[in-house]
Amino acid sequence: MSRVYNFSAGPAALPETVLKQAQEEMLDWRGSGMSVMEMSHRGKAFLSIAERAEADLRELMAIPDRYKVLFLQGGATAQFAMVPMNLLRGKDLADYINTGAWSKKAIAEAKRYCRVHRVADTSEEGFTRAPAQEELSLSPGAAYVHYTPNETIHGVEFPYVPETGAVPLVADMSSSILSRPLDVTRYGLIYAGAQKNVGPAGLTLVIVREDLMGKPMAGTPTLFDYEVQAKAGSMYNTPPTYAWYLAGLVFQWLKGLGGLSAVGEINARKAQALYAAIDGSDFYHNPVEPGSRSRMNVPFTLADPALDPVFLAEAADAGLVTLKGHRSVGGMRASIYNAMPEEGVQALIQFMAEFERRHG
Repeated sequence: MSRVYNFSAGPAALPETVLKQAQEEMLDWRGSGMSVMEMSHRGKAFLSIAERAEADLRELMAIPDRYKVLFLQGGATAQFAMVPMNLLRGKDLADYINTGAWSKKAIAEAKRYCRVHRVADTSEEGFTRAPAQEELSLSPGAAYVHYTPNETIHGVEFPYVPETGAVPLVADMSSSILSRPLDVTRYGLIYAGAQKNVGPAGLTLVIVREDLMGKPMAGTPTLFDYEVQAKAGSMYNTPPTYAWYLAGLVFQWLKGLGGLSAVGEINARKAQALYAAIDGSDFYHNPVEPGSRSRMNVPFTLADPALDPVFLAEAADAGLVTLKGHRSVGGMRASIYNAMPEEGVQALIQFMAEFERRHG
């Protein structure tokens, strides 16, 4: 059968060219006589893969030398604990901005290690917007400020980078990393689960400024110490080698597209087209304030919720899958990450118009 357009929030679609290259190299990576997933992570072959992946990521994101790049396990969820373990550095207070389900989970985990001050909280508004800079009640004595630039479930995105002064800014970029250019130097630490814009599940990227490492809180597991991981080249234990390899192929694919500036323009077009279709209809609705809408995750509801299962079934028949909204929100959600081609978004828009014509 032909491949479908997969709008899953994660694990998400991967570029078809990347999958084909992995398929071609599955049994024999470049004359090695073995698959990448069979290689020793200490061997020259895999070390060359790992080094190329880091170099390409650094080039794509213009990561300065004073930042370490780590390829870890545990997903972004493990970082909810690793961030306070490593960045409290003797302090007992951290600032968090609560704008959705994932920042809420990060807050709950951080409370196990320190006092948490919510500098802004949009939960009473149903997580339908990002707070403005002037709404942030930052704590001068905080160890760091944590936020989620793009909330996958609620489809809320910050249209700006918060100003935090001398306090390090920490960002969970699981849903937005590599989707457009950004200034890494604005951040003390960036982390992201791979299974949306980077590669398959099982790999987590951490980009951390060197001066924030080396003083983990007492009791921090050795494996959770950023400095230990950095000194070991992310190989203190066996890393997720195949996921690392696939991420490297994605980095090369992104470079082939023209880098993050070109990717950002494509993603902007996709989002603008889909939001225009929703806003131009009385049948579909997006609950997020226009200035806070995500480019990556587009939730929408139908005028009659009873039609939801019909919409999903007919969409699947049309080759448009994984459009069901998160169970905590309902409705629909189209995740249009880097690997979703513009043709896929146009196919969804055309289907939505036809569905409205028949059921509206």
